[in-house]
Amino acid sequence: MTKSLKGVTVWFTGLPCSGKTTVADRVAHVLQSKGYLVERLDGDVVRKTLTKDLGFSREDRDENLRRIGELARQLTSQGKIVLATFVSPYRDRRDKIRASIPAFYEVFARCPVEVCIKRDVKGMYKQALEGRLKGFTGVDDPYEDPLQPDLILDTDKETVEESTEKVLSFLRERGYISK
Repeated sequence: MTKSLKGVTVWFTGLPCSGKTTVADRVAHVLQSKGYLVERLDGDVVRKTLTKDLGFSREDRDENLRRIGELARQLTSQGKIVLATFVSPYRDRRDKIRASIPAFYEVFARCPVEVCIKRDVKGMYKQALEGRLKGFTGVDDPYEDPLQPDLILDTDKETVEESTEKVLSFLRERGYISK
């Protein structure tokens, strides 16, 4: 039996390797095990399917997020808990998505770039620092921290379980999941 109280989009943003996907995957697992309708939208997965025609220019990044925002809006309107994990480096694009989804919460996976570099198992930061990967967020392309995120996860200080519980508590307090 699946539970659905009301739809919501929880948009995880932060530098590459800041812990967005790890925490969101754990939150999804917990919620699904309790019977909630959960949709996971992840940057790496979406880039291989829905938006594989786009590059990483500012315009293409904006279009990528516009498409994902529309998908998240539709899923939220169907009563799903949408957990979206995208670097989404530009504040104005995140604000546009927020404005298009009535039940939208921005979660900032805050983590120093030095820690993100150490966590990088794909070697993306190394390539960017060596100049072999251009336009990489946090190295030679900016990341604009949220000015007023709804929730901050300090993923360099919190365990995955602590960050997961913060998200679950946040959803409970706002009535999206039961206590």
